Amino acid sequence: MSINLLQAAAGLSGNLRGIAWMAASTVAFVGMHGTVRHLSAEMHPFEIAFFRQFFGFLALAPWFLRYGLAPLHTRRLPLHALRAGVNLVAMLMFFYALSITPLAQVSALAFAAPIFATILAMLFLREVVRLRRWLAILVGFAGVIVAFFPDFRQTGGIAPGSLLVVGSALVWAAALILIKLLSRTESSVTITAYMVLMMMPMSLAVASFFWTWPTLQQLGWLALAGIGGTLGQMMVAQALKEGDTNVVMPFDFLKLIWAAMLGFLWFGEVPDGFTWMGGAMIFSATTYIAVREHQLRRQRAEPDEPPVPRTPAAS
Repeated sequence: MSINLLQAAAGLSGNLRGIAWMAASTVAFVGMHGTVRHLSAEMHPFEIAFFRQFFGFLALAPWFLRYGLAPLHTRRLPLHALRAGVNLVAMLMFFYALSITPLAQVSALAFAAPIFATILAMLFLREVVRLRRWLAILVGFAGVIVAFFPDFRQTGGIAPGSLLVVGSALVWAAALILIKLLSRTESSVTITAYMVLMMMPMSLAVASFFWTWPTLQQLGWLALAGIGGTLGQMMVAQALKEGDTNVVMPFDFLKLIWAAMLGFLWFGEVPDGFTWMGGAMIFSATTYIAVREHQLRRQRAEPDEPPVPRTPAAS
């Protein structure tokens, strides 16, 4: 499906190309999530996280060959290391959550990351958050509570997997703040290069405590997860480059739809109605925040100078 979308994108223009790239990215990400859940029945999620980085690095190898060592020039090595460490914690929490939580529930709660990022940006970067975005934040948090309802009905409390997803969203939001700080002096190429190079040995150190040698079949699945995740990140960056944020971002909600379908077909999971409702509330809030920030950036841009769309660094 994603291949057909990419082929069709060549004949489209502007926002339609951005929509096609975003739709393709949702397929890649949900495919990676399903693969991680499948493999976690036989391998520890922390080992899967290492191979996701390893094969993701191989997917980026041509990119490194093109740019050589130039992207590694930096004066902010400690901040790069901190960002990689924070990013790794978020990934480990997320992968473990995938191993014990229905795919649709993971996708719904993971939408909360931009809400946390907005609050952290206000606290640490002194960004101004006015009434409308505060209302969006409240709606988003209400959506998180609604998405917890299936856990309350089944166990009387919040399931550990759901808590891990929300925790990973919070930690990932902290990584986004570090990326913002780095982007003031570093190129996106440099930020991505150090993330990949540092997270690989970090994740290997953690995985070594749970290591089992994968079979050839498992290596195939691991390669699919690593390459799919990296391609998904590149597609999101391209989507935001091609199209306007307010047009492209709503199509990220396809993740929840694909996750529900894949969870049902592959694992026999049936998402609760509260999962859909909570996911929709969280996603609506985060989409509004993204659109509002995009509008504010355009307002701050010079009248004779078109705004440059901001693309997220790979994670």
